[in-house]
Amino acid sequence: MAEVISGAAPTNGSAPATISASEVYAVFGAEPEIQAYAMAKYSRSSLSMKESLKDISSQKAEKFLNTFYFQYGHRSIADLAHIALAIERLSILAAIVLADEQRWDGQERSTRYQDFRKSGYFTPDFGSDDESRNLYQQTITRLFSAYEALSEKMFRYLADITSKPDEMKQEAYDRTLRARAFDISRYLLPLATNTSLGEIVNARTLETQVSHLLSHTHKEVRSLGEQLKRAATSAAYNVNHESLRKLVQEIREVSPELAARAEAELLKDVRVAPTLVKYADPNSYEIETRRELRQITAELMRDVPVEPAPAVDLLDEEPLDVEMASTLLYEYCSYSYRQIRRGVAALSDAQRKEIIDSGIRHRGRHDEMVRAFRAGQQFRFDILMDIGGFRDMHRHRRCIQIEQGVTTAHGYEIPPELAPAGALGDYQSAMDASSSAVKTLSDCNSPEAAENSQYAIPLGFRKRTLFKMDFAEAAYISELRTGPAGHTSYRNVAYAMFEEVKKKHPAMADYIRVHDVHVPVDLLQR
Repeated sequence: MAEVISGAAPTNGSAPATISASEVYAVFGAEPEIQAYAMAKYSRSSLSMKESLKDISSQKAEKFLNTFYFQYGHRSIADLAHIALAIERLSILAAIVLADEQRWDGQERSTRYQDFRKSGYFTPDFGSDDESRNLYQQTITRLFSAYEALSEKMFRYLADITSKPDEMKQEAYDRTLRARAFDISRYLLPLATNTSLGEIVNARTLETQVSHLLSHTHKEVRSLGEQLKRAATSAAYNVNHESLRKLVQEIREVSPELAARAEAELLKDVRVAPTLVKYADPNSYEIETRRELRQITAELMRDVPVEPAPAVDLLDEEPLDVEMASTLLYEYCSYSYRQIRRGVAALSDAQRKEIIDSGIRHRGRHDEMVRAFRAGQQFRFDILMDIGGFRDMHRHRRCIQIEQGVTTAHGYEIPPELAPAGALGDYQSAMDASSSAVKTLSDCNSPEAAENSQYAIPLGFRKRTLFKMDFAEAAYISELRTGPAGHTSYRNVAYAMFEEVKKKHPAMADYIRVHDVHVPVDLLQR
């Protein structure tokens, strides 16, 4: 431990005190809210962390948090309480929503390394509409059957064209090629497919996340918001409970009185955020803003056909009010950013101001502005790519990402390996059938029909997202995502991003170390 000697401020003319060596230590075993209270006390007390933790009880922590967090609005205190949560058996559609948080850390099941045939799938509430429910289930079943068949066919094809090196074990060879095969067959997985993920967030982020989920358009997502809130405020899973229970039993055989004390201390229920998340409710700002902007977008773009657009479009600089108004409308339609901006630029200043006002009008005292207001980034890419590839790009949380909804309107990707493998016809048949079913389901009379139909959309269909970032992030994505071990989908998008930067800023492009996606890939390279 390095010794740091410094002087305390003199009191009444006395000499400064000599401070002993610095002390650094990790803390383990404190409940998240108690830990947050202990850290917050640094600003209000001279006690050490160890002294604070000895002094704090759960009742004192709750009283403190109720006062400073809820009454005085010191929300940064919740940044200090970190919580680990497991969310299992949710749809891929819901997982995309759950992970759409910049201050989120987590990990989801990989479509590359796991076979999703046995995952099962989510069925939304179709009410009494048995016809729609049957069509939905038939569609999902067909997609899973096609996914299974394509996985095997692509594995055999890749094995036929890729010799196993003598030094490579058969198990490693098979595993690597199956991962490559899953990269292709994942295009057929519907958004209804069950997945699982784990997240580690601070309590403030969790409160924001829960509020966002409770305000969502899809019933499954709203239900997940309720479950997350309940998980944070109810007894947590204790990984040591079974071993501690056995220990208490052994103590009981020696001393029943001591065992009772040990049981009360060791086996007590722990609630990770009983105070900080309990008031997370649906966000009226988000709900009302969505309603208004969706209506404005429909009126502005009424009867205008969607124009063709490139997969990656690096946008031009523009006045801040035009950017904000265009971005506010972007997520409520299927048009490219350029097409929306053309409509917005043609409006009067007063009309643009009305759009911006709609994005802020319902904002409450503690609401952050909606994401569209995070404007002014130098590099703004309007990206149209398959949903599966978007899920990989979605992990780049330094970007401001404005998503449009999933749809079949933009068509689907066709992996180049399908034709030589003799799988193209079956793939197109499965994708076209699902597209037809999605339209039928969307037009039915069941509750939330349009939302429910989206679960039947396979990951190979394209969706549009606006990515805003600085130069460093554009370089990072271009370098990382063009790597030869990556998925073809995001490799092509990342390289197109690099080419767009090079076109507009040729001198700056020299600083980006990309892999040329046109160079043939060694399929065994991971």
